[in-house]
Amino acid sequence: MTNLLRTLNSLPVFWLLLALPAIPMLHAYYTGQLIAMEMLHPTGEFSARFMIAAMVISPLQTLFGNKPWIAWLVRRRRALGLAAFGYALLHLIFYLIDMEELEPILAEFWAPGIWTGWAAMLLFLPLALTSHNAAMRWLGRNWKLLQRLVYVAALLTLAHWLLIHDGVTGALVHFIPLGLLQLLRMIIIYGRRKKMMARDDSPLTE
Repeated sequence: MTNLLRTLNSLPVFWLLLALPAIPMLHAYYTGQLIAMEMLHPTGEFSARFMIAAMVISPLQTLFGNKPWIAWLVRRRRALGLAAFGYALLHLIFYLIDMEELEPILAEFWAPGIWTGWAAMLLFLPLALTSHNAAMRWLGRNWKLLQRLVYVAALLTLAHWLLIHDGVTGALVHFIPLGLLQLLRMIIIYGRRKKMMARDDSPLTE
Protein backbone atom coordinates (compact mmCIF):
# COMPACT_ATOMS: atom_id res chain seq x y z
CA MET A 1 0.00 0.00 0.00
CA THR A 2 2.83 2.37 0.90
CA ASN A 3 4.59 1.71 -2.41
CA LEU A 4 1.33 2.33 -4.29
CA LEU A 5 0.80 5.68 -2.54
CA ARG A 6 4.42 6.64 -3.20
CA THR A 7 3.98 5.80 -6.89
CA LEU A 8 0.74 7.77 -7.15
CA ASN A 9 2.46 10.72 -5.48
CA SER A 10 5.48 10.60 -7.79
CA LEU A 11 6.44 13.23 -10.34
CA PRO A 12 5.96 10.89 -13.34
CA VAL A 13 2.32 10.36 -12.33
CA PHE A 14 1.95 14.12 -11.88
CA TRP A 15 3.35 14.64 -15.38
CA LEU A 16 0.77 12.15 -16.68
CA LEU A 17 -2.02 14.12 -15.00
CA LEU A 18 -0.76 17.32 -16.63
CA ALA A 19 -0.77 15.62 -20.03
CA LEU A 20 -4.30 14.19 -19.69
CA PRO A 21 -6.17 17.26 -21.04
CA ALA A 22 -4.12 17.12 -24.24
CA ILE A 23 -5.01 13.50 -25.02
CA PRO A 24 -8.71 13.97 -25.94
CA MET A 25 -7.91 17.23 -27.74
CA LEU A 26 -5.25 15.63 -29.91
CA HIS A 27 -7.43 12.59 -30.50
CA ALA A 28 -10.31 14.80 -31.63
CA TYR A 29 -8.02 16.64 -34.03
CA TYR A 30 -6.42 13.45 -35.35
CA THR A 31 -9.83 11.85 -36.02
CA GLY A 32 -11.16 14.98 -37.72
CA GLN A 33 -13.69 15.91 -35.02
CA LEU A 34 -11.93 19.24 -34.50
CA ILE A 35 -10.04 21.46 -36.93
CA ALA A 36 -6.88 23.42 -36.08
CA MET A 37 -8.78 26.65 -35.35
CA GLU A 38 -10.93 24.83 -32.78
CA MET A 39 -7.78 23.66 -30.99
CA LEU A 40 -6.61 27.20 -30.30
CA HIS A 41 -8.92 28.03 -27.42
CA PRO A 42 -8.51 24.85 -25.32
CA THR A 43 -4.73 24.70 -25.72
CA GLY A 44 -4.36 28.38 -24.88
CA GLU A 45 -6.70 28.09 -21.92
CA PHE A 46 -4.84 25.14 -20.41
CA SER A 47 -1.54 26.93 -20.91
CA ALA A 48 -2.89 29.90 -18.94
CA ARG A 49 -4.33 27.63 -16.24
CA PHE A 50 -1.07 25.81 -15.62
CA MET A 51 0.88 29.08 -15.65
CA ILE A 52 -1.49 30.52 -13.04
CA ALA A 53 -1.28 27.33 -10.98
CA ALA A 54 2.51 27.64 -10.93
CA MET A 55 2.40 31.34 -10.07
CA VAL A 56 -0.03 31.10 -7.14
CA ILE A 57 2.34 28.81 -5.22
CA SER A 58 4.61 31.67 -4.06
CA PRO A 59 1.71 33.74 -2.65
CA LEU A 60 0.33 30.63 -0.93
CA GLN A 61 3.77 29.97 0.55
CA THR A 62 3.88 33.53 1.88
CA LEU A 63 0.40 33.18 3.37
CA PHE A 64 0.68 29.72 4.90
CA GLY A 65 4.40 29.17 5.39
CA ASN A 66 6.16 25.86 4.78
CA LYS A 67 3.24 23.53 5.35
CA PRO A 68 3.57 19.97 3.97
CA TRP A 69 1.02 20.66 1.21
CA ILE A 70 2.87 23.85 0.27
CA ALA A 71 6.14 21.89 0.05
CA TRP A 72 4.31 19.36 -2.17
CA LEU A 73 3.24 22.17 -4.50
CA VAL A 74 6.70 23.76 -4.55
CA ARG A 75 8.23 20.46 -5.69
CA ARG A 76 5.78 20.43 -8.60
CA ARG A 77 5.95 24.09 -9.56
CA ARG A 78 8.54 23.45 -12.26
CA ALA A 79 6.36 20.73 -13.81
CA LEU A 80 3.38 23.11 -13.88
CA GLY A 81 5.48 25.79 -15.59
CA LEU A 82 6.74 23.38 -18.20
CA ALA A 83 3.21 22.11 -18.79
CA ALA A 84 2.13 25.71 -19.38
CA PHE A 85 4.88 26.05 -21.97
CA GLY A 86 3.92 22.72 -23.57
CA TYR A 87 0.31 23.75 -24.05
CA ALA A 88 1.44 27.17 -25.30
CA LEU A 89 3.60 25.38 -27.85
CA LEU A 90 0.60 23.31 -28.96
CA HIS A 91 -1.37 26.55 -29.19
CA LEU A 92 1.29 28.02 -31.48
CA ILE A 93 1.53 24.88 -33.62
CA PHE A 94 -2.22 24.81 -34.25
CA TYR A 95 -2.20 28.54 -34.99
CA LEU A 96 0.46 27.98 -37.66
CA ILE A 97 -1.49 25.02 -39.08
CA ASP A 98 -4.67 27.09 -39.20
CA MET A 99 -2.95 30.03 -40.91
CA GLU A 100 -1.28 27.66 -43.43
CA GLU A 101 1.02 30.26 -45.03
CA LEU A 102 3.56 32.86 -43.89
CA GLU A 103 1.90 35.78 -45.65
CA PRO A 104 -1.31 35.90 -43.54
CA ILE A 105 0.76 35.36 -40.39
CA LEU A 106 2.90 38.41 -41.17
CA ALA A 107 -0.15 40.41 -42.26
CA GLU A 108 -1.78 40.18 -38.84
CA PHE A 109 1.41 40.04 -36.75
CA TRP A 110 1.13 43.59 -35.36
CA ALA A 111 -2.53 43.28 -34.39
CA PRO A 112 -2.61 43.79 -30.58
CA GLY A 113 -4.28 40.44 -29.98
CA ILE A 114 -1.59 38.65 -32.00
CA TRP A 115 1.73 40.25 -31.08
CA THR A 116 0.91 39.94 -27.37
CA GLY A 117 0.64 36.18 -27.89
CA TRP A 118 3.95 36.03 -29.77
CA ALA A 119 5.63 38.14 -27.06
CA ALA A 120 4.31 35.90 -24.29
CA MET A 121 5.62 32.84 -26.14
CA LEU A 122 8.99 34.52 -26.61
CA LEU A 123 9.24 35.05 -22.85
CA PHE A 124 8.07 31.51 -22.09
CA LEU A 125 10.93 30.07 -24.13
CA PRO A 126 13.92 31.09 -21.93
CA LEU A 127 11.91 30.21 -18.82
CA ALA A 128 11.32 26.69 -20.14
CA LEU A 129 14.89 26.25 -21.40
CA THR A 130 16.36 27.20 -18.00
CA SER A 131 13.90 25.18 -15.93
CA HIS A 132 16.44 22.61 -14.76
CA ASN A 133 19.05 22.30 -12.01
CA ALA A 134 22.05 22.80 -14.30
CA ALA A 135 20.69 26.16 -15.46
CA MET A 136 20.04 27.19 -11.85
CA ARG A 137 23.66 26.45 -10.93
CA TRP A 138 25.02 28.16 -14.05
CA LEU A 139 22.94 31.32 -13.73
CA GLY A 140 23.18 31.63 -9.94
CA ARG A 141 21.32 34.69 -8.66
CA ASN A 142 20.40 35.65 -12.21
CA TRP A 143 18.18 32.58 -12.44
CA LYS A 144 15.56 34.12 -10.15
CA LEU A 145 15.75 37.40 -12.05
CA LEU A 146 15.12 35.54 -15.29
CA GLN A 147 12.20 33.63 -13.80
CA ARG A 148 10.51 36.94 -12.92
CA LEU A 149 9.83 37.34 -16.63
CA VAL A 150 6.84 35.09 -15.94
CA TYR A 151 5.01 38.13 -14.53
CA VAL A 152 5.43 39.97 -17.84
CA ALA A 153 4.43 36.81 -19.71
CA ALA A 154 1.30 36.56 -17.55
CA LEU A 155 0.28 40.14 -18.34
CA LEU A 156 0.85 39.53 -22.05
CA THR A 157 -1.15 36.31 -21.86
CA LEU A 158 -4.02 38.17 -20.18
CA ALA A 159 -3.91 40.90 -22.85
CA HIS A 160 -3.81 38.26 -25.61
CA TRP A 161 -6.83 36.48 -24.14
CA LEU A 162 -8.84 39.68 -23.67
CA LEU A 163 -8.07 40.99 -27.16
CA ILE A 164 -8.67 37.73 -29.02
CA HIS A 165 -11.99 36.81 -27.42
CA ASP A 166 -15.14 38.90 -27.37
CA GLY A 167 -16.00 38.22 -23.72
CA VAL A 168 -13.77 39.05 -20.77
CA THR A 169 -15.37 36.73 -18.22
CA GLY A 170 -13.18 33.70 -18.90
CA ALA A 171 -9.93 35.65 -18.67
CA LEU A 172 -10.97 37.52 -15.53
CA VAL A 173 -12.16 34.36 -13.77
CA HIS A 174 -8.69 32.90 -14.30
CA PHE A 175 -6.54 35.94 -13.62
CA ILE A 176 -8.33 37.89 -10.86
CA PRO A 177 -7.55 35.27 -8.16
CA LEU A 178 -3.90 35.33 -9.23
CA GLY A 179 -3.83 39.14 -9.08
CA LEU A 180 -5.44 39.23 -5.63
CA LEU A 181 -3.05 36.63 -4.24
CA GLN A 182 -0.03 38.46 -5.65
CA LEU A 183 -1.29 41.74 -4.17
CA LEU A 184 -1.80 40.12 -0.77
CA ARG A 185 1.69 38.64 -0.98
CA MET A 186 3.23 42.07 -1.65
CA ILE A 187 1.29 43.58 1.26
CA ILE A 188 2.52 40.84 3.62
CA ILE A 189 6.14 41.13 2.44
CA TYR A 190 6.02 44.92 2.76
CA GLY A 191 4.60 44.61 6.28
CA ARG A 192 7.35 42.18 7.32
CA ARG A 193 10.09 44.42 5.94
CA LYS A 194 8.59 47.43 7.72
CA LYS A 195 8.60 45.53 11.02
CA MET A 196 12.22 44.48 10.50
CA MET A 197 13.25 48.07 9.75
CA ALA A 198 11.41 49.31 12.84
CA ARG A 199 13.14 46.66 14.95
CA ASP A 200 16.55 47.62 13.55
CA ASP A 201 15.87 51.32 14.31
CA SER A 202 14.74 50.59 17.85
CA PRO A 203 17.07 51.93 20.62
CA LEU A 204 16.97 48.47 22.21
CA THR A 205 18.82 47.05 19.21
CA GLU A 206 21.64 49.61 19.30
